[in-house]
Amino acid sequence: MKRTATIDRATKETQIKATLDLDGTGAYDIKTGVGFLDHMLEQLARHALIDIKLHAKGDLHIDFHHTTEDSGIVLGQAVAKALGDKQGITRYASVDLPMDETLTRVAVDVSGRPYLIWNVKFSQAKLGDIDTELFREWFQAFAQHAGITLHVTNVYGENNHHIAETCFKGLARALREAIAIDPRQGGRVPSTKGTL
Repeated sequence: MKRTATIDRATKETQIKATLDLDGTGAYDIKTGVGFLDHMLEQLARHALIDIKLHAKGDLHIDFHHTTEDSGIVLGQAVAKALGDKQGITRYASVDLPMDETLTRVAVDVSGRPYLIWNVKFSQAKLGDIDTELFREWFQAFAQHAGITLHVTNVYGENNHHIAETCFKGLARALREAIAIDPRQGGRVPSTKGTL
């Protein structure tokens, strides 16, 4: 079964189309108009081994908020759609992701119950042109629409670029493991309830 999805979302604030393949090679074609966000989503694709094509046109003349949040919504919806009924997945995963002086811990439960715990602080208001407060908005939108429980904790770090990047790379690695097909599941949904 191919685990792919395409989501096309248009509002008065953004127009975003995303296509992904959960069992890809990490290929990406990402254009949001927000350079740092593109860089982070490229990291997500490459390290999760999810092929992602995402093109967005947003009201960047106002600020980057709508484009950042809505790209999280669309990618979350695409992941949920591609996972379908979640038969055979591993479901849980966590990773400690180091990058130079920074360490970030990410834990994922592909539960169908969206929740975000965000224990990440930045010492500056911007990275490039993007407001650092928008990273939480992206993760919140993604977790909500993917239907995952997501805990992100920056254990320590000084460089704000590294802190942001370890959050996205940590999500990528944890998500890669959590959505992997576990051959021992035999096609079952990993829950005693029989559904997720």
